[in-house]
Amino acid sequence: MTATATVTAAPTANHPLHEATHLQVLRLLQANPHMSQRELARALGVSLGKTNFCVQALLAKGWLKMQSFSGNQRKLAYAYLLTPTGISEKAALTTRFLSRKMQEYEALRLEIDALQLESQPNSNTQ
Repeated sequence: MTATATVTAAPTANHPLHEATHLQVLRLLQANPHMSQRELARALGVSLGKTNFCVQALLAKGWLKMQSFSGNQRKLAYAYLLTPTGISEKAALTTRFLSRKMQEYEALRLEIDALQLESQPNSNTQ
């Protein structure tokens, strides 16, 4: 007798969960480029490690760039700036995210309508 295990693959880079996280990071950093990774992690509600992984991925894709302020009293003062590619990709991510959320909304609305019909007393039963 052999045991079988179900292996779940990690989400790909274009997976909706990754896209949603990348969009959140880009939005937060566009609004506040001086945000530290610790502050970013807190705002996202995820670990510092996951935040670092995401920021590194966006830097590797060329969507973000880091600018150092060497004259600053804080030795590790950086700004995360969206590149022109990052701005374009943020717009594309936003469009896909909005489309996905509209589909989810429509499916939920249909489910609510069906549940409301089910919960109404049937006038034919006596």
